[in-house]
Amino acid sequence: MDRAPRREARSASAELSTDDQVEAVLPASGWRAMVRGARGCCPRCGQSRLFRRFLKPIDQCGRCGQDWSLQRADDFPAYVSIFVTGHLMAPIIIALINADWLSTAALGAVVVTLSLALLLATLQPAKGAIIALQWWFGMHGFKRS
Repeated sequence: MDRAPRREARSASAELSTDDQVEAVLPASGWRAMVRGARGCCPRCGQSRLFRRFLKPIDQCGRCGQDWSLQRADDFPAYVSIFVTGHLMAPIIIALINADWLSTAALGAVVVTLSLALLLATLQPAKGAIIALQWWFGMHGFKRS
């Protein structure tokens, strides 16, 4: 298993012409790559966007040339989002149930609205972080260079 580099390494993409070559600053750790992916940026260079639509990643980074068509995040981002949403909503639901001034219909409306908003807010960052981890660990044909 390859160990993560301790310092940030610089490399240029071989796919780009010499005029378009951009030096990508590789992340120093898997955590930094995950943060870049969670922010919707290319985990390799951190400069370009990772998604062309809400959950549809780009095929290739326009800045560093990294091929993102190899990613296979599948259902895992949804599982992560549901896990996070459930753990954040549990204390809120318990507090709202104990509120005597809130009717059952209002409680249901508040809980469903908050849950959906939180789930949708965490879905794209979860997918970006998972794609970054797949790249960092060289899964599904990714090569970290």
